[in-house]
Amino acid sequence: MNTRSFLPAALWLMASTATAAATAAADTRNCHLPGATDTLRCVTLDVPLDHAQPRAGSLKLHVTVAPAHRDGVIGDPLFVLAGGPGEAGSDVVPLLSLAFNRVRATRDIVFIDQRGTGLSGKLDCKSTPEYEHMSQEQLEAELRACIGAHKAPWGAYTTDAAARDIEVVRRKLGYGAVNVWGGSYGTRLAQAYARLYPASVRSLVLDGVAAPDQVIPAGARDAQAALDKTFALCAKDAACNKAFPNVRAEFDGLTAKLAAGPIRLSLTNPRTAQPLTLSMSSERFLGTVHSILYSPADARRLPYLIHNAAQGRWQPFVARQNMASDYGVQGNIAMLMHLAVVCAEDIPRLTPELRAADAGQLTKTLADKIPAICQQMKVPAVAARAPTQITVPALLLSGALDPVTPPHRAASAAKYMARAQHVVVANAGHGVSQLGCAPRLLRAFLDKPQAALDAKCLNDIPAPTFQLGSAGPQP
Repeated sequence: MNTRSFLPAALWLMASTATAAATAAADTRNCHLPGATDTLRCVTLDVPLDHAQPRAGSLKLHVTVAPAHRDGVIGDPLFVLAGGPGEAGSDVVPLLSLAFNRVRATRDIVFIDQRGTGLSGKLDCKSTPEYEHMSQEQLEAELRACIGAHKAPWGAYTTDAAARDIEVVRRKLGYGAVNVWGGSYGTRLAQAYARLYPASVRSLVLDGVAAPDQVIPAGARDAQAALDKTFALCAKDAACNKAFPNVRAEFDGLTAKLAAGPIRLSLTNPRTAQPLTLSMSSERFLGTVHSILYSPADARRLPYLIHNAAQGRWQPFVARQNMASDYGVQGNIAMLMHLAVVCAEDIPRLTPELRAADAGQLTKTLADKIPAICQQMKVPAVAARAPTQITVPALLLSGALDPVTPPHRAASAAKYMARAQHVVVANAGHGVSQLGCAPRLLRAFLDKPQAALDAKCLNDIPAPTFQLGSAGPQP
């Protein structure tokens, strides 16, 4: 566990050859990044720290370009905006082979490390394995010390500033109108960019759509709905229901027990097989359950994990909890950048009425604690603006089991889009683009964004099976 656990993302084209000439004038070099097997182009360029005062300082922005496989075929690239806020484009380069390989046949794929993330001056706290054993009080103290040690101009790290950076990138790389793919928080940024620079955007692909009125810390109701669906699916599955007939009651029992105070656990370290003592708090337990719900395949192990924890066997749950820092994207999130955006844009909209209506347990503690953290950071509030209409074609992708951006969020966003197609995938969670036939559909949409997309093949994505024992999912 680490500090993150305290807070549980136009001109028509110039062809690729023209792009190469434009980038040659910038700081451009060949590079290799984790998740990509071939050589990419890495670009470093300057953007104003404050776009309203372009002479008042600048910062270095990192951009990764995966050139189209065929030179000069189609000039409009796909710009990729990662989630968070706090995730970097260079963190999601593995999507090249998982989601964008077909698109890349004829288009450059451009990954942007938003300011304060990845290789663009990442605003983060130091993370060490010792954090996994700390109490919540120790974690909060570490986070506050980290905030106090940083002197970043927090007010410069907003969605609006990141959107204006994208326009600088587009112009400096010599592109005309671009296609924009956003994932999770990246969909908020993509919508902001399309509203600020409508002539610079050819089409939008939004995966896990954030609605304009969505307040990030107020996610308890959506998370609770995803948890309830998982329990309902287990009850309908004969094998799961037989193995874990009382999983909902067991979850409620654990939640009530941990609400009374942390549990001291003594077990064998799942990593090292050495004796381990740690404190399981309510925040740690609920935050891990929430993260498990992001992926339906992961969520199918939840009844097994809860049942074992309710019987006093916490090792499987702790092993899964460790995966977030070992293999998941959680470790990539720039925590201070995340807080800068949320404190400026979300906390001012977290009204008492919204908090009261946001029924659910999984993220409630987070919503209760972030305002105090924001008070320490003293981030200037960003005034909310009424969303304007987006006129370019947009493809909206939702997973029906998504605990953070479920389909109703995309439906809300689509009210402000004149040409939106909304596809809901029954057996998907947070992220659709890499699943089943989705990579082929992305290519089809980008080739003809005005045409109706036949997305029935996404119904063929099967539901994962439930894990019933230590050997893994049932066959």
